[in-house]
Amino acid sequence: MLTSWDDHGLTVVPRDREPVSFPENLLVAGKTVPLFPARRGPAPTAAPVELQRLAARCWPAVEQQRLGDWTLRASAGFTQRANSAQALGDPGLPLPEALAAVRAWYAARGLPTLVEVTTPGSPAELDLLTPRQSPTDVRTGPLAPLVKLGSGYRSVRLARTAGPDWLSHYRRSAGSSPEAEEAARKVLHGGASVWFATVPAPDGAAPLAIGRCAVDGPWAYFSAIETAPDARRTGLATTVMAVLAARAAEEGATGGCLQVEAENTAAAALYDRLGFTTSHTYHYARLPQP
Repeated sequence: MLTSWDDHGLTVVPRDREPVSFPENLLVAGKTVPLFPARRGPAPTAAPVELQRLAARCWPAVEQQRLGDWTLRASAGFTQRANSAQALGDPGLPLPEALAAVRAWYAARGLPTLVEVTTPGSPAELDLLTPRQSPTDVRTGPLAPLVKLGSGYRSVRLARTAGPDWLSHYRRSAGSSPEAEEAARKVLHGGASVWFATVPAPDGAAPLAIGRCAVDGPWAYFSAIETAPDARRTGLATTVMAVLAARAAEEGATGGCLQVEAENTAAAALYDRLGFTTSHTYHYARLPQP
């Protein structure tokens, strides 16, 4: 698959191999290859706890530490998911002591104390913690129907790294500090097999759409599906997801997983049309500092 072609030459990614670059004068021929036909069938099944751990692997925090079954995560403040305690199972301590340890850990890093509370999955007592923020639905769906929707796939460029154009379009600011910017790059590029999709603008301006997918066993984990305001409702988000799904299918994935904030009704409507259904929900509880 061709991923770049510029004054420095071409870069292609053979199936199941690392990218290969070579000068343009060595190019003999090329052709457009249709999207890989994903295998039919339902998405793989997984319990909420498994899906939350999948999300953590596909969006890995820069720093992680275990507290029993819980995982404390920090990434210089880049995204709540990468800077929160994933409270799944037993922390190995009485709950008040566990929460005190969590607060101290985040205070030592100058970060607010956020606890990711999953329903079901987290200890029931955590549901009583307030204030709550960012309620989120976790959705899953089969890849095969999604791949079939990629009619405009020729406009999508895939790469193993997030280039300047992709990063310029990504709406989640990493912050102004070099530490935060570096943490963002590490989180975005973390995961077993990560792909970045970009739809370039014809005039060379900012991209019309972007997306990210991390392949983890039978799952394709989608994130950062974003479309420029003046290009919305044109099918670009669907096309980006279809191309990423096809790439994930080549690596053996059969199901897709994503997270969408409950208040994002426009994105929820899109995922409804693409066949994604809600598995469970989670939110963050913000604890006072010690």
